[in-house]
Amino acid sequence: MRRLAALFALICLAAPLQAQDAEQATPSGQEVPRFVSLKFDVANGRSGPSRAHPVAWRYVRAGLPMEVIAETPDWRRVRDPDGEVTWMHRSILSGRRTVITTADTSLRARADEDAPAEAIAEAGVILALERCRTGWCRLEGQGYRGWARADALWGVYANERGDARTDENDGSPALSGPVARDTALP
Repeated sequence: MRRLAALFALICLAAPLQAQDAEQATPSGQEVPRFVSLKFDVANGRSGPSRAHPVAWRYVRAGLPMEVIAETPDWRRVRDPDGEVTWMHRSILSGRRTVITTADTSLRARADEDAPAEAIAEAGVILALERCRTGWCRLEGQGYRGWARADALWGVYANERGDARTDENDGSPALSGPVARDTALP
């Protein structure tokens, strides 16, 4: 009887820990929020997490960065660079990180404002993100590679931009875009 009582007590103590782990885990096992990109030239953003929900947005740009803000096992709730929120099937999203320039942006030879410019990316150009450090990001696109100021990009978080204040949302990564208008709500 003592062994049974000890086993019961052990199960009761472990259950809250398992429930806590389950609450923090996502269906994909990856953290949310996170940035991803579109795999295909044409992708539908839906008003809910199923093919039965109507198409809210049709995206026609492979590589467009999107921010995953919630997920189910097969669907991801994403925010686009314009702040629109839709649902997308996981199969049309890639874990490859990209960014979009918010203004004409110089790609420099080094992460330094005085470094020579290797190229100029016009506003709206999608570039592959290699890495960020101290407010600069190493990017590649159309045969050019260089460093750009992170604050001229959508698709990077406050800590990657070098923002001193990241406590505005309790330490969670901050979105570097406009306030979202949720298309999934009536």
